[in-house]
Amino acid sequence: MVALAKLKKILANLSNLPRALFLIWAAGKVWTIAQLFLLVVRGVLPAALVYLTKFFVDALIRAIGEPQNQENIYAVVWIGLLFGGITLAIEIIGSFNQMIYTAHAEKLQDYIFALIHEKSVNADLAFYEQPEFFDHLHRAQIEARQRPVELISQLGGLLQNAVTLLAMGAVLLRFGVWLPAVLLVSTLPAFFAVLYSTLRLYEWRRRKTADERRLWYYDWLLTSGEAAAEIRLFGLGDYFRQKFVELKERLRKERLKITVNQRLSEFLANLVALAMTALAFAWIVWRAIRGFGTLGDLALFYQAFNQGQSLMRALLQDTGKLYANSLFLRDLFEYLALEPKITSPAQSVPMPKTFLRGITFENISFRYQTSERYILKDFNLFIPANKFVAIVGANGEGKSTLLKLLCRFYDPESGSVKFDDRDIRDFSLAELRRMMTVLFQIPVQYNATVKENIALGNIGQNASLEEIEIAATAAGANLTVNKFTARYEQMLGNWFEQGTELSVGEWQRIALARAFLRQSYLILLDEPTSAMDPWAEAEWLERFLSSIKGRTALIITHRFTTAMRADLIYVMKAGKIVESGSHKELVSNNGRYAESWRKQVNTLEQND
Repeated sequence: MVALAKLKKILANLSNLPRALFLIWAAGKVWTIAQLFLLVVRGVLPAALVYLTKFFVDALIRAIGEPQNQENIYAVVWIGLLFGGITLAIEIIGSFNQMIYTAHAEKLQDYIFALIHEKSVNADLAFYEQPEFFDHLHRAQIEARQRPVELISQLGGLLQNAVTLLAMGAVLLRFGVWLPAVLLVSTLPAFFAVLYSTLRLYEWRRRKTADERRLWYYDWLLTSGEAAAEIRLFGLGDYFRQKFVELKERLRKERLKITVNQRLSEFLANLVALAMTALAFAWIVWRAIRGFGTLGDLALFYQAFNQGQSLMRALLQDTGKLYANSLFLRDLFEYLALEPKITSPAQSVPMPKTFLRGITFENISFRYQTSERYILKDFNLFIPANKFVAIVGANGEGKSTLLKLLCRFYDPESGSVKFDDRDIRDFSLAELRRMMTVLFQIPVQYNATVKENIALGNIGQNASLEEIEIAATAAGANLTVNKFTARYEQMLGNWFEQGTELSVGEWQRIALARAFLRQSYLILLDEPTSAMDPWAEAEWLERFLSSIKGRTALIITHRFTTAMRADLIYVMKAGKIVESGSHKELVSNNGRYAESWRKQVNTLEQND
């Protein structure tokens, strides 16, 4: 029953093979056709060599028996030359095929990575909060580097060996119709041994994906610049090295056990093949002794059966490896099959260029997929058009979640986010996001030039240097840029040659410049001044207030010195709005805002 269940699973997984073949075809149709032609030709030629063996041996015996007969000598020479010509042709075709294979393999790798990157870019942000997604992505990335290339190689070997084997089978038919059947049966045990071992290895790899990712994580901690300072400060090097070694050792032992079982089963299968070969060869020798064939026939049979068995074994092993690679590509197909839930509507409505009323959060309830706790529950908020609005509150109150809902990285479980009176789910995703510019709490530090770093904020518009400079000035990043000899051509970060690392505050100003370059009507900023000192914050605020006139701006901040300049301030607590008003009104109310404001002011005065 267990063996039957395994067989059913093997057959079920063969459905991956047609999709794998389609990938190969889609990556390079011309390359595929060229390879097919050369492989068929190269598959026929070895059989021709084997068949020539009979004529060569018989001609050689005649030449030895009648050395004075020149025709016998010429026959040996001509057959020998033909032997050499076919051998040379096999080598030439093999060289051409290898070049085509290399080019095709590169194209296939590029094609698959393009599919992975496209899927990754379009995946919902929620996917990145699920370990299962990272398991899929990890397996897809790992397998994409080697499996497609191996797949082309094995398909090529499979086709070539199949053609040669058919030709060898035709040669063996002259000795008995049962010989090709013996050839097949002798190699079947090895074939099933390969399939069974492959399935065991695949299932083991799927179970151990999380452990493999943990190995990668330990390696990253030990070798990355991001963790280097803390690893040294707290003396964590030995601890993580030990964790890496222990996990690696456990995985190695489990893999070794699978390998030992695989080799043992293959050894027993090869013993069966060897016994059947010995019986077949004994039969043909006995037949030759009885006078039912020449020495050439004996040489022909030995060559054909011996090579046929080697070819059959190679054919079945290639089939097993082909199955293995198509099996592992299942992970790629599973990853590519992931579909985003956050999509544009089938019939989107035109995006307004401005707001007439503003933005409304109406009875919003939302929680992240990895948590049972609601971040927002029956939440309501109104952001008036053309106003500067600030939201303040402690960490974990749901402030940043509001920006993610506005960007439609997530959709609420219930309720709606509206621009004027229109649900944002009615708009095209691309148009919705094009309308806004966003600075996230932890902006990306791109290892690129200053110019490119800022231009990424509006990549489709080919911003001029003048526009980039204006955005940098609005964000206060020009003060940093002016220190560089190369100015806007200066490489930032330490990944590449001649790069320079920035402070947290300087990186934040570069990210702000990137946001300002977009010149969108709606401006969303999450802690834009968190890394600025009070003087830089005050200077930046003045520039910011002058640049947002006629636009709607929403800032998430812990700094009341930033929030106090807003037209309207909301105070959040436990996913609810508990206070709202101008700075003056909130201070006079002596509520939560006023208490926090006085604490911040006292802290600043004490620091002075």
